Amino acid sequence: MDGGDLQEYNKLPELKLDAKQAQGFLTFFKKLPNDTKAVRFFDRRFFSIFCVGVESYQDYFTAHGENASFIAKTYYHTTTALRQIGNGSDAVSSVSVSKNMFETIVRDLLLERTDHSLELYEGSGSNWRLVKRGTPGNLGSFEDVLFANNDMQDSPMIIALVPNFRETGCTVGLGYVDLAKRVLGMAEFLDDSHFTNVESALVALGCKECLLPIELTKSSECKPLYDAISRCGAMVTERKKAEFKGRDLAQDLGRLVKGSSEPVRDLVSTFEFAPGALGVLLSYADLLADESNYGNYTIRQYNLNSYMRLDSAAMRALNVMESKTDANKNFSLFGLMNRTCTAGMGRRLLHMWLKQPLLDVTEINVRLDLVQAFVEDPAFRQDLRQHLKRISDIERLMRNIEKRRASLLHIVKLYQSSIRLPFIKSAMERYDGQFAPLVKERYTDPLNYWTNDDHLNKFIGLVEVAVDLDQLENGEYMISPGYDSQLSTLKNEQESIEQQIHDLHKRTADDLGLPLDKGLKLDKGTQFGHVFRITKKEEPKVRQKLNTLFIVLETRKDGVKFTNTKLKKLGDQYQKILEEYKNCQKELVARVVETAATFSEVFEGLATLLSELDVLLSFADLAASSPTPYARPEITTSDTGDIILEGSRHPCVEAQDWVNFIPNDCKLVRGKSWFQIITGPNMGGKSTFIRQVGVNILMAQVGSFVPCDKASISIRDCIFARVGAGDCQLRGISTFMQEMLETASILKGATDKSLIIIDELGRGTSTYDGFGLAWAICEHLVEAIKAPTLFATHFHELTALAHENADGVANYHVSAHIDSSSRKLTMLYKVEPGACDQSFGIHVAEFANFPESVVTLAREKAAELEDFSPLSIVSSNQAEEEVGCKRKTADDMAIGAPRARQFLKDFSELPLDKMDLKEALQQVKRLKTELQNDASNCKWLQQLLQ
Repeated sequence: MDGGDLQEYNKLPELKLDAKQAQGFLTFFKKLPNDTKAVRFFDRRFFSIFCVGVESYQDYFTAHGENASFIAKTYYHTTTALRQIGNGSDAVSSVSVSKNMFETIVRDLLLERTDHSLELYEGSGSNWRLVKRGTPGNLGSFEDVLFANNDMQDSPMIIALVPNFRETGCTVGLGYVDLAKRVLGMAEFLDDSHFTNVESALVALGCKECLLPIELTKSSECKPLYDAISRCGAMVTERKKAEFKGRDLAQDLGRLVKGSSEPVRDLVSTFEFAPGALGVLLSYADLLADESNYGNYTIRQYNLNSYMRLDSAAMRALNVMESKTDANKNFSLFGLMNRTCTAGMGRRLLHMWLKQPLLDVTEINVRLDLVQAFVEDPAFRQDLRQHLKRISDIERLMRNIEKRRASLLHIVKLYQSSIRLPFIKSAMERYDGQFAPLVKERYTDPLNYWTNDDHLNKFIGLVEVAVDLDQLENGEYMISPGYDSQLSTLKNEQESIEQQIHDLHKRTADDLGLPLDKGLKLDKGTQFGHVFRITKKEEPKVRQKLNTLFIVLETRKDGVKFTNTKLKKLGDQYQKILEEYKNCQKELVARVVETAATFSEVFEGLATLLSELDVLLSFADLAASSPTPYARPEITTSDTGDIILEGSRHPCVEAQDWVNFIPNDCKLVRGKSWFQIITGPNMGGKSTFIRQVGVNILMAQVGSFVPCDKASISIRDCIFARVGAGDCQLRGISTFMQEMLETASILKGATDKSLIIIDELGRGTSTYDGFGLAWAICEHLVEAIKAPTLFATHFHELTALAHENADGVANYHVSAHIDSSSRKLTMLYKVEPGACDQSFGIHVAEFANFPESVVTLAREKAAELEDFSPLSIVSSNQAEEEVGCKRKTADDMAIGAPRARQFLKDFSELPLDKMDLKEALQQVKRLKTELQNDASNCKWLQQLLQ
């Protein structure tokens, strides 16, 4: 238990129930439906508790049963926090949670862990009711807890899937809803057995929760689908198949979606399975039950090919999103690039853009033009950023207003954001650089439209008339008395009574011979209303008058409180008028909120414009403030151009304080070096180099400048990355199996327009098998897929591919230097042409201070086993015979590996489940005999069969 948790635990309120209360609660609790994902809290704030013998009332919550154990272990890291309710076999574990800890748990469960739903109950005895429910995809009524003191960092998304398996493959119907932005979407596509398209869609949409028909749990075909969802960190929620119905969808959408219902009906009719997926989402999110949703949603068709596709492995490999384990914000691309100024809006848009890089050259260049305008004019950039810092989270404010959950505070925040817009517009109009026409078209003209007298100015006028802006300095949000005649009358009456009370206060001070305020104070409290108060020290001076002319209410350390009939009558009148005034205020606030909701289209347009401006300014700020400035990339279509990165760097690595980054060139040239095999020692920079290429391309297609001296990039439709097995052992998947699954998704999903990054493939199995697989995969990538590829490996033998298949295959290595006398290793971190000329494994072990005896033994064994060195580095005439031998070994491997793969393929395709034992053994023996015959001329296969 860490210090914070221990402190929280030590001050836990203790739940004390008498036998009747305990029995009543247990009766209710045991009737709750079993839901392993639900964490249920019970609000005890209205329950009288006793701490150290003193009665007190606190905000606290309890959880019970398995939930209590989960909370005690996960958040208090001890089971000593558990208590029991009831006796014997009826007893149930219980844990108490303070208000602060409750908010911490809610944030962790719904925003971080995303594997539980949350329920909050209110009541007492056996009468409890569910008042709040939230899931990772539908934060719903917990938004006030989650975002009370911080920005809404991401827009959660719920997705529903309807997979339909056929002989030709699996057709997937997909529906999604973005509750924060009020967007609905549908898609339908064919997918492979690894569900690579589903995974790309989940990543691009930022899915936090995925609805599936419960019947799928029994299907073995769907295990890869569950795995894909799990890799994306989304929670699976199972619903009955009957709920996935699209029969009345067009009619329901007609109520929710803005504009004419005809286009909606046409869109729904184009899909076979997607309507069922969207239908279940409407009922699950209860959208039709809330009339504030009517006419406020937009619907769109989601196209998988609209953006660069990224799977969860690529997102991890390129460190795109932040992680709780990051040592600092610059560890992730998002953390590095997030220099947004608006409260939440820009941050959420950047989240989305990084998951949805563009494929359209024109749109990428529009973003780059704007970033260049901001980079080249620092004064313009800083001016805009200063104004954006004053912009509130318009999207969230409008959501509260539309839901009628808003107060005048929300209205005032919108007003304060609105009056900053003329300053932003003026800064835009002053800009006269080369991109001035684009700035005018993209920002100035839309700002002029949204802020004219028919739109935003009308809202500003409403607020200035309705809200008492003078009271804002006192922290009070009030309707202006002049806004309504009844309110004005009540305000005058209130002021009149206040004046009468003041006059009475003055007369009473004179009567008692006490100085006003210093001697005789006028207090106003909830218990007695308006009262006079004097200190106990002064009480003897006026005791006689007090007892004869006044009513003494209370004598305490801070003095004596007393009143008379006049003050009590005026106080009662004041209280009555105050209640009427408050009720009138409340009605008028509701009316103002209702009127503000009619401006939703205006604020929606402004939010889109301002968040985009915020993100592009963030890109410009990063590019200009980096110690080595970023460069604007030249973008070409996927069919033309090469990928040339001169002096490229990894943006996250170079941003670390302790790093002096050494830049490298990367030249993926069609027909010459389109497929690069990169060898070299561990810790020499292979992984960083291949990842930085992926990161640079992703940044460019998002519309950002890149950390290079110069860059030219042919657009990629997808980035595939296999760079480490991650934490799959926790899910019962071996390192080797994870390698194979990720590689299979590359082989099935990649095209010649993709980018492939592979690091150390084949390490999860034996050397022979690993090399054979690596060779076969390389050949397939070169000959069949033809995508630009960076393949980092320890198998030096793979460098022979450049000789076997010279079409576009090139060898590169990360350089290192070994001092001939001291044998000490120095990493140079430079990527150079040609294959690596030796293995550095033992030197790296020495570098890591392995015991001398271990290093010596390793050198001896390595000398015994060494049987290959790349042909390109052998130059001695005396080695010709040895080279021939090694060439034969390489040739053997090249011939043997495909034959071994064919054996494995034939074996895996045997229908063993339909054969009896005898027949199965005969078929296996036949395959083995054929393999042995083919091995007669291949030593590599012979060794494999030993």
